[in-house]
Amino acid sequence: MSASATEAELFAKALRVLALREHSRFELAKKLASLTEDSSLIEQVLDKLAQSDYLNDQRYAEMLVRSSVAKGYGPLKLTHLLREKGVESKLAKTVLDEAEIDWQAVAVYQRQKKFGYTLPTDWLERARQSRFLAGRGFYLETINAVFHEKC
Repeated sequence: MSASATEAELFAKALRVLALREHSRFELAKKLASLTEDSSLIEQVLDKLAQSDYLNDQRYAEMLVRSSVAKGYGPLKLTHLLREKGVESKLAKTVLDEAEIDWQAVAVYQRQKKFGYTLPTDWLERARQSRFLAGRGFYLETINAVFHEKC
């Protein structure tokens, strides 16, 4: 496609992209921007896709939350990921709240998967495991609760 794609070409490309996986409006706009410099044309195509419910940021955010929790990410990392993908912060908060995830259970599982069932007895090892969980995006309160839980 040329740098000045028509609306029909942009729509067709967007459908092909969305057929592979969900995208946020922001992500799809970035992909379509490589095909044309006309931002109003891109917005028209995105609006048309949204009206047909092919493009839905809430559905995208829910999918991203599900897949990221399955990978073992915590709420901080998820919030950052959603923001990075162009999901509005209000929508991101709503989706995370509605997901009703037991973050402590996810953190416990991730710690056990990486380090085993035995809780660390020395502070150096606990600090190492805490850094791992923090890197996964868990809140400090959740991390501390993991080490006080009777597993």
